[in-house]
Amino acid sequence: MSIAHEETILIVDFGSQVTQLIARRVREAGVYSEIAPFNNAEEAFNRLKPKGVILSGSPAGVPEEGSPRAPDVIFDSGLPILGICYGQQVMTHQLGGQVESGDSGEFGRAFIEISEECVLFDGLWKVGEKHQVWMSHGDKVTEFAPGFRIVATTDGAPFALIADDERRYYGTQFHPEVVHTPDGGKMIANFVRHVCGCAGDWTMAEFKEAKIKEIREQVGDGKVICGLSGGVDSAVAAVLIHEAIGEQLTCVFVDHGLMRQGEADQVVSLFKGHYNIPLVHLDVETLFLNGLKGETDPEKKRKFIGKTFIDVFEIEANKVGGADFLAQGTLYPDVIESVSFTGGPSVTIKSHHNVGGLPERMNMQLVEPLRELFKDEVRALGRELGLPEIFVGRHPFPGPGLAIRIPGEVTKERCDILRKADAIYLEEIRNAGLYDAIWQAFAVLLPVKTVGVMGDGRTYDNVCGLRAVTSTDGMTADVYPFDSSFLTRVATRIVNEVKGINRVVYDYTSKPPGTIEWE
Repeated sequence: MSIAHEETILIVDFGSQVTQLIARRVREAGVYSEIAPFNNAEEAFNRLKPKGVILSGSPAGVPEEGSPRAPDVIFDSGLPILGICYGQQVMTHQLGGQVESGDSGEFGRAFIEISEECVLFDGLWKVGEKHQVWMSHGDKVTEFAPGFRIVATTDGAPFALIADDERRYYGTQFHPEVVHTPDGGKMIANFVRHVCGCAGDWTMAEFKEAKIKEIREQVGDGKVICGLSGGVDSAVAAVLIHEAIGEQLTCVFVDHGLMRQGEADQVVSLFKGHYNIPLVHLDVETLFLNGLKGETDPEKKRKFIGKTFIDVFEIEANKVGGADFLAQGTLYPDVIESVSFTGGPSVTIKSHHNVGGLPERMNMQLVEPLRELFKDEVRALGRELGLPEIFVGRHPFPGPGLAIRIPGEVTKERCDILRKADAIYLEEIRNAGLYDAIWQAFAVLLPVKTVGVMGDGRTYDNVCGLRAVTSTDGMTADVYPFDSSFLTRVATRIVNEVKGINRVVYDYTSKPPGTIEWE
């Protein structure tokens, strides 16, 4: 279920890896946005009744047979449209222009020259100026559709930005949504504010009140159980639902033995002590670890954990008198990463244990109040709900827990080793005053043993990997640049204090190409 916002921008996704960044830029402009795959875009258009539409990029080529198209209802609506890269090309093609495959593409940094005035440039760029943008295309427009004019060019793209002011159609060959186009976010803000006429007053307070109303309408007088994982997402979801329906909610904390050090005590203290929310604390470590025994495939580990979560909730639902709803802290990036834009499995990045619905036998409906939010927006909602900063500001923690930070087989011994190393790492980060500057930091226990020397003896023990990134929403991430003295200090402590580890390494991979978690 989606909230009916008065002002919404629909983003039609043609499969670009950065489509979610378009949604981020629109929301940063104070306007609500939703992404819909091109093959579901007509349904989303009718449901959302948007103020404008943005067409995303794509790995496909417009001249290719069977490449995706925008639904005609969008062009028939009279609404403003912004086409980005493939979006520009497909709009041009569908409106009567020409797009051709290029012998050589244009990739990376480029400089556009502004040739004419355009509403998208308001307060940004002036005629005759040159500005940096980011290109990533092979095909290109060779003849624009009737009604358009060229307002900016690059050496490789004579149609870098085109405009049809009468119909309020605009097309950029470059990608304004990425940080490599420094003024791109402001350009998108000009589109949603000045062209689409949105007020830009979407706030988290508005979202909270609308969501509380929606939860009450969905749940009625039914009972809800909410799974707590120890992370920010499930905690915010639980407090929001409790504010909506009070004692109709029962929280279930599944202590599966895959938590960080001291995490179970913190969760129980917060919900039983601070909020007085009914909480069932289930110690099911043996169940989960026995089920993971011998399993090394990361997707199978995730799927087992997800299935077992559901099984545990089903049992607990019966105990609380037959709950009608199961609440989860599913986020927008979870949905985006778990579902292919074509509806198939080929481009799914990884499955998330909390995405995909429930077994029919449970006869329960899902309540997912955060499904439309990015991580930083969840933190803002948590503050709006009054959650303590020590909880709201916590680094993200995956639903499958330590199981996906232990490549290879997961055992209690390996979990205990990793817990100690991770606690030391986070303690040193806090001591250095760096915790809030880092979006996520954690240790990984690798399925590799190396020879070491401790005292006069030879060791043959595990390797610990350290990971720390900066990010806004988890969709892209940069490596945090620790100085060498910090990493040396952490490595020394881990090797000296954690039995079973004799070597420490640091992960310098950004996202993309890597993911933040190792599995």
